Amino acid sequence: MPTLLGPARIRELAAQLDLTPTKKLGQNFVHDPNTVRRIVAAADVTPGEHVVEIGPGLGSLTLGLLEAGASVVAIELDGRLAELLPATAAAQGFTLERDPVSPAVPPHSLRILHADALTVDALPPVPDGRPPVALVANLPYNVSVPVLLHFLERFPSLARALVMVQAEVGHRLAAAPGSKVYGAPSAKAAWYAEVRVAGTVSRQVFWPVPNVDSVLVRLDRRPQPGDEAERLATFRLVDAAFGQRRKMLRQSLHDVLGPDAATVMQAAGVDPTARGEALTVTEFLAIARAARMRGASDH
Repeated sequence: MPTLLGPARIRELAAQLDLTPTKKLGQNFVHDPNTVRRIVAAADVTPGEHVVEIGPGLGSLTLGLLEAGASVVAIELDGRLAELLPATAAAQGFTLERDPVSPAVPPHSLRILHADALTVDALPPVPDGRPPVALVANLPYNVSVPVLLHFLERFPSLARALVMVQAEVGHRLAAAPGSKVYGAPSAKAAWYAEVRVAGTVSRQVFWPVPNVDSVLVRLDRRPQPGDEAERLATFRLVDAAFGQRRKMLRQSLHDVLGPDAATVMQAAGVDPTARGEALTVTEFLAIARAARMRGASDH
């Protein structure tokens, strides 16, 4: 019977690699099977689904995904961890190759990609070639937002994501306009998906224990409000607005829109004296479209 990783096994695996978790790589390993199963359940993982995991570490969540019957592609930056993961899965009772004694029992599907997730543009195929439909990960705290946005952009087949991130980051991702923590990550994530905080995670389920709280963030893909050129233009406006978030938009967007910034915003139905934290991503898109129309009319 396959088993998940507990505290003693986590430390044993780390000792086997002579591994000291590093803050630089955001390495905090989950050692509580109940928490792992709660994450997998919150992600609505079903048997046979192609799931991407980023930063599997010693394999706690990977094994939980395999237990649920998912076909997993795990992306790991640390070469030692990437190499150890299949052996760990096998040692915990997960069959990764077809058993000649019981050939009718399908093996668990696990593919490892040793890479920096921020540079990944393609994934190794799962056995039947299906694209990934879900991203489930305990994201390294230091790169969680860039990695999440990169995967939402590069893999449109991802219908949903369930990520564990630092609480401050999670609340920022899920924030609505007008909130004190609403910012560029909130607006950009909203371009791709409905975003909400789906639960909290105790510090005590990690080794080593982090000095920050963690939350689960659920993202459900929705149709993008514009095309790729409009996305790039919108994100440029978002970055400018929140780069000077205390200024009115007619000032913070001046460098992007030029001296006619206020006129462009009025054409988009947006108050030039508002601040970025008041705008939805669709309102930023309206400004981008008004700027394009004005540029077209000037030629």
